[in-house]
Amino acid sequence: MKNFLLFLLVILASALPPATAPEYSIQAIRYASAEDEVAGLVMGAPKGEKINIAMVVWLIRGGGHNILFDSGYHRDTFLRSFPSAEYIRPDEAVKLAGVQPEEITDIVISHSHWDHLGGIDLFPKATVWIQKEEFRYYTADAWQPGGNHGGIDPEDVQQLVKLNTEGRLRLVNGDNVEVLPGIRAYTGARHTYASQYIRVEGHPPFVLASDNCYLYRNLGEHKASATFSEADQPANIKNQARMIELAGSPDRVVPGHDMLQFQKFPTEGRVAKIR
Repeated sequence: MKNFLLFLLVILASALPPATAPEYSIQAIRYASAEDEVAGLVMGAPKGEKINIAMVVWLIRGGGHNILFDSGYHRDTFLRSFPSAEYIRPDEAVKLAGVQPEEITDIVISHSHWDHLGGIDLFPKATVWIQKEEFRYYTADAWQPGGNHGGIDPEDVQQLVKLNTEGRLRLVNGDNVEVLPGIRAYTGARHTYASQYIRVEGHPPFVLASDNCYLYRNLGEHKASATFSEADQPANIKNQARMIELAGSPDRVVPGHDMLQFQKFPTEGRVAKIR
């Protein structure tokens, strides 16, 4: 009898319609700005042209979650060496969107560079999501002879390991993985060893590219962002096309550092309402 009841429960569960994902809101929050050279952002662009870039975290809300895509930075290492303007700490920046730091439930990290990973310790209750191979490489091989840890802050790596020992780290294993309902992670752009970008389902869907696509100009000119190695640039361009396909329009792919996102979307102060 017990087995029969279990069989009935399985049949009933399979007949239920699939759970729908929350209709998330998406906001871009600018915590600083800086001047940079276009040739360092758009591979193959003429040298000497400067551009004002935005330093951004993205806030995604819905279904009981307050999710950050990337976490900004705050450590002295790069505060001293990277000249930026209008800097406020990311945990203060999210308050501008009406969320307290302790209310952030999840942080999805696109990649391990200091300005995207460095704020993970500012949000005390957040679960942090990162690609499994990204975590493995930057906590091990990157620091061995022949490894590549350019742009990686050792203190950020230590915080990642600490979060793992505390049970607050989740490793995303590969491409096209749903990390939270309606939010899927994709790999292949190779900005870092195993960087990722996300698609937020909804009406309409959006792709948040982070540094896998620095600027709208990368999309328009079909030119790569900086990649882990020069050999990865064709894959980066291919994945930009994939981002457009996943979003349904290039207008719904949000690049990592483009100040234009604060012009394309309704903006109040430092906060742009993407959806």
